[in-house]
Amino acid sequence: MERVGTVVVGAGVVGLAVARALAQAGDPVVVLENEAHFGEHLSSRNSEVIHAGLYYPPGSLKAESCLRGNALLYDYCAARGIDHRRCGKLIVAGANQSDALQRLHDNARAAGAAGLTPISGRQLAREEPWLRGTAALHSAHSGIVDSHGLMAALARDAEDHGALLCPRHRVTHIDCAPGRFDLRVEAGDERFALRTDRLINAAGLGAVPLIERMHGFPDAQRPTQRFAKGNYFRLAGPSPTDRLIYPLPEAHGLGVHLTVDLAGQARFGPDVEWVEHPDYRVDDTRRAAFEIAVRRYWPALPAGALHPDYAGVRPKLMLHGQPHPDFLIQDHRSHGLDGLTNLLGIESPGLTAALALAERVARLSG
Repeated sequence: MERVGTVVVGAGVVGLAVARALAQAGDPVVVLENEAHFGEHLSSRNSEVIHAGLYYPPGSLKAESCLRGNALLYDYCAARGIDHRRCGKLIVAGANQSDALQRLHDNARAAGAAGLTPISGRQLAREEPWLRGTAALHSAHSGIVDSHGLMAALARDAEDHGALLCPRHRVTHIDCAPGRFDLRVEAGDERFALRTDRLINAAGLGAVPLIERMHGFPDAQRPTQRFAKGNYFRLAGPSPTDRLIYPLPEAHGLGVHLTVDLAGQARFGPDVEWVEHPDYRVDDTRRAAFEIAVRRYWPALPAGALHPDYAGVRPKLMLHGQPHPDFLIQDHRSHGLDGLTNLLGIESPGLTAALALAERVARLSG
């Protein structure tokens, strides 16, 4: 049986950030990734937005890691030459939504978000005449980032400090004991066992299934999850704006919003489609619903201007039979297994929060 000090399962943006942080601290790190390349699921199938911590309850892990991650991410992108743009975001209120917009503003301030400016309907009409809204909230610290470039930089940093990244390595079983984890791993036709003192489960959509393969993990702490698929449609023709445009949030997401990529192309999404299993085919039958949603804030959306783009799937965590809307970091204090950290429910704003979550894991592991 081979031995290694730390194993990180999952090479999405969070797993790579964790591997980088631990490797920089001098730990021998092996990253096991089921797919052929890093970040093929959650980390590459999202809006690539740098969030500014507006939506999450004050004191929640999402709020704290988003705010800290926002600052860390801008600094990291600048230092490493990763394409990004602090383009700003408008959250737009429609008719009878002024109170909801104020509640969002109050929540954001209570959580510690900065760079927020109320925009009147008159000012909105001057700045974005194509946009329908009675008022808006401008977030100066929101932006966009090249998620692939970010993950490539994190991977290089981790490898430069001695981490070993292993694609096409699937963990099929784990025997758990405090401070000792025996993994069975498949790599093509090869099967081998690997023992580690520290195990970081950063497997994204596969994090809950990985716990199901842990023998010796307490049943009371085993979570479940649902899958919320989000379809995206791209806009044919030029974008009407160079900013992010969001409606007020919905029950299970932030609403069908307009994002611009670094090339200036506009896309809309995601919606919420509950699915039994991850499925990345864009459902073209949802186009009409997208057009209705977009025309609530862009009445002049040209007919036939939306075209299928891509889809992503978000994990919606359940713990003790109840929805758990926050990120969840399980360590020995919850499950009693020294050396095991599970990063669960890492949906939006996981891309923004990745460096802050890695910082927290490194502290827990220190």
